[in-house]
Amino acid sequence: MAEPAERDPRVYFAAERTFLAWIRTGLGLMGVGFAVARFGFFLRELHASAVGESTRTNGLSVWSGVAIVVLGVLVNISAVTEHFRVVAQLRNGSWEPGRVSRNAVVLAVLLAVIGIVIAGYIVVSSHGYA
Repeated sequence: MAEPAERDPRVYFAAERTFLAWIRTGLGLMGVGFAVARFGFFLRELHASAVGESTRTNGLSVWSGVAIVVLGVLVNISAVTEHFRVVAQLRNGSWEPGRVSRNAVVLAVLLAVIGIVIAGYIVVSSHGYA
């Protein structure tokens, strides 16, 4: 008779790979957030050098960059808690295969909304430069 999935070490290895993928996702979000925040400073300096005077930024890129960094931190915290939950379920035999990852769905929808907002901002802010 075959062993239950909870006893198969490959299931634990798969859980570990999933955990590491979430960690990479969180780190990637933090890196992108940092780049977005710094991009606003770059645009301000570029404009200042072209015009010859310093300008104030509206802070949108800084705050959106910070928000994306915070999202990355939340993804990593969620990854840790989810990994502990899955490993505990595997240990006590209550793990259910084929369960949809709610965290992945929420992150995908949130990133889609952020992408739409950023695309809209780019379209609206670039009308005077075309």
